[in-house]
Amino acid sequence: MTEDANNPLDTLFKQGLATRRSVLGAEYVDNSLASANEFMMAFQHITTEWCWGYAWNRPGLERKTRSMLNLAMLTALNRPAEIKLHIKGALNNGVTVDEIKEILLQATVYCGIPAGLDAFKVANQVLQEAGQFDQDGEKK
Repeated sequence: MTEDANNPLDTLFKQGLATRRSVLGAEYVDNSLASANEFMMAFQHITTEWCWGYAWNRPGLERKTRSMLNLAMLTALNRPAEIKLHIKGALNNGVTVDEIKEILLQATVYCGIPAGLDAFKVANQVLQEAGQFDQDGEKK
Protein backbone atom coordinates (compact mmCIF):
# COMPACT_ATOMS: atom_id res chain seq x y z
CA MET A 1 0.00 0.00 0.00
CA THR A 2 1.50 3.33 -1.01
CA GLU A 3 1.07 6.39 1.14
CA ASP A 4 -1.23 9.14 -0.12
CA ALA A 5 -1.98 12.10 2.14
CA ASN A 6 -5.48 12.31 0.64
CA ASN A 7 -6.27 8.64 1.21
CA PRO A 8 -8.42 8.23 4.34
CA LEU A 9 -7.07 4.71 4.84
CA ASP A 10 -3.54 6.10 5.18
CA THR A 11 -4.80 8.46 7.89
CA LEU A 12 -6.58 5.60 9.67
CA PHE A 13 -3.45 3.44 9.42
CA LYS A 14 -1.25 6.15 10.96
CA GLN A 15 -3.74 6.83 13.76
CA GLY A 16 -4.23 3.12 14.30
CA LEU A 17 -0.52 2.43 14.40
CA ALA A 18 -0.02 5.06 17.12
CA THR A 19 -2.94 3.71 19.18
CA ARG A 20 -1.94 0.09 18.69
CA ARG A 21 1.63 0.82 19.82
CA SER A 22 0.39 2.76 22.83
CA VAL A 23 -1.94 -0.01 24.00
CA LEU A 24 -0.08 -3.19 23.03
CA GLY A 25 3.49 -1.93 23.07
CA ALA A 26 5.68 -0.84 20.17
CA GLU A 27 7.81 -4.00 20.27
CA TYR A 28 4.80 -6.31 19.78
CA VAL A 29 3.29 -4.17 17.00
CA ASP A 30 6.58 -3.64 15.16
CA ASN A 31 7.34 -7.38 15.32
CA SER A 32 3.87 -8.18 13.94
CA LEU A 33 4.39 -5.82 11.02
CA ALA A 34 7.98 -6.89 10.36
CA SER A 35 7.10 -10.60 10.32
CA ALA A 36 4.11 -10.20 7.99
CA ASN A 37 4.60 -11.39 4.44
CA GLU A 38 2.72 -9.74 1.58
CA PHE A 39 -0.32 -11.97 2.14
CA MET A 40 -0.50 -11.31 5.90
CA MET A 41 0.17 -7.59 5.47
CA ALA A 42 -3.39 -7.21 4.17
CA PHE A 43 -4.61 -8.47 7.56
CA GLN A 44 -2.21 -6.11 9.38
CA HIS A 45 -3.59 -3.18 7.40
CA ILE A 46 -7.27 -3.89 7.99
CA THR A 47 -6.64 -4.55 11.69
CA THR A 48 -4.60 -1.38 12.13
CA GLU A 49 -6.95 0.80 10.06
CA TRP A 50 -10.36 -0.33 11.22
CA CYS A 51 -9.81 -1.81 14.66
CA TRP A 52 -7.11 0.53 15.96
CA GLY A 53 -7.56 3.58 13.70
CA TYR A 54 -11.35 3.72 13.56
CA ALA A 55 -12.93 1.87 16.50
CA TRP A 56 -10.33 2.64 19.18
CA ASN A 57 -10.26 6.35 18.27
CA ARG A 58 -13.98 6.99 18.20
CA PRO A 59 -15.41 9.41 20.76
CA GLY A 60 -17.67 8.18 23.53
CA LEU A 61 -15.52 5.61 25.34
CA GLU A 62 -12.15 5.96 26.99
CA ARG A 63 -9.41 3.45 26.22
CA LYS A 64 -9.79 1.93 29.68
CA THR A 65 -13.45 1.12 28.97
CA ARG A 66 -12.60 -0.30 25.54
CA SER A 67 -9.98 -2.55 27.15
CA MET A 68 -12.53 -3.75 29.70
CA LEU A 69 -15.02 -4.56 26.94
CA ASN A 70 -12.36 -6.42 24.97
CA LEU A 71 -11.50 -8.64 27.94
CA ALA A 72 -15.15 -9.61 28.35
CA MET A 73 -15.66 -10.24 24.62
CA LEU A 74 -12.45 -12.23 24.24
CA THR A 75 -13.45 -14.34 27.24
CA ALA A 76 -16.83 -14.96 25.60
CA LEU A 77 -15.05 -16.04 22.42
CA ASN A 78 -12.56 -18.13 24.45
CA ARG A 79 -9.49 -16.63 22.79
CA PRO A 80 -6.67 -17.08 25.37
CA ALA A 81 -3.88 -15.77 23.13
CA GLU A 82 -5.78 -12.53 22.51
CA ILE A 83 -6.75 -12.31 26.19
CA LYS A 84 -3.05 -12.49 27.09
CA LEU A 85 -2.26 -9.63 24.74
CA HIS A 86 -5.21 -7.53 25.89
CA ILE A 87 -4.51 -8.06 29.61
CA LYS A 88 -1.21 -6.26 28.98
CA GLY A 89 -3.06 -3.58 27.03
CA ALA A 90 -5.65 -3.23 29.80
CA LEU A 91 -2.88 -2.63 32.35
CA ASN A 92 -1.39 -0.01 30.00
CA ASN A 93 -4.83 1.64 29.84
CA GLY A 94 -5.24 1.84 33.62
CA VAL A 95 -7.43 -1.21 34.28
CA THR A 96 -6.64 -2.50 37.77
CA VAL A 97 -6.03 -6.09 38.79
CA ASP A 98 -9.29 -6.05 40.78
CA GLU A 99 -11.20 -4.74 37.75
CA ILE A 100 -9.68 -7.47 35.55
CA LYS A 101 -10.74 -10.08 38.10
CA GLU A 102 -14.32 -8.74 38.21
CA ILE A 103 -14.56 -8.56 34.42
CA LEU A 104 -13.46 -12.18 34.12
CA LEU A 105 -15.85 -13.31 36.88
CA GLN A 106 -18.77 -11.51 35.21
CA ALA A 107 -17.88 -13.01 31.83
CA THR A 108 -17.50 -16.47 33.37
CA VAL A 109 -21.05 -16.35 34.74
CA TYR A 110 -22.49 -15.48 31.33
CA CYS A 111 -20.07 -17.33 29.03
CA GLY A 112 -19.40 -20.53 30.93
CA ILE A 113 -16.78 -22.06 33.16
CA PRO A 114 -14.45 -23.35 30.36
CA ALA A 115 -14.12 -19.87 28.81
CA GLY A 116 -13.72 -18.29 32.24
CA LEU A 117 -11.10 -20.82 33.31
CA ASP A 118 -8.97 -20.16 30.24
CA ALA A 119 -9.28 -16.40 30.78
CA PHE A 120 -8.31 -16.67 34.46
CA LYS A 121 -5.30 -18.89 33.68
CA VAL A 122 -3.98 -16.46 31.08
CA ALA A 123 -4.67 -13.42 33.27
CA ASN A 124 -2.91 -15.05 36.23
CA GLN A 125 0.18 -15.72 34.11
CA VAL A 126 0.31 -12.22 32.62
CA LEU A 127 -0.33 -10.46 35.94
CA GLN A 128 2.41 -12.49 37.65
CA GLU A 129 4.81 -11.68 34.81
CA ALA A 130 3.87 -7.99 35.13
CA GLY A 131 4.75 -8.09 38.83
CA GLN A 132 1.20 -7.39 39.98
CA PHE A 133 1.25 -10.23 42.49
CA ASP A 134 3.37 -13.12 43.65
CA GLN A 135 3.23 -16.84 42.76
CA ASP A 136 0.50 -17.37 45.37
CA GLY A 137 -1.73 -14.78 43.72
CA GLU A 138 -1.26 -12.27 46.54
CA LYS A 139 -1.17 -8.64 45.42
CA LYS A 140 2.16 -6.96 46.07
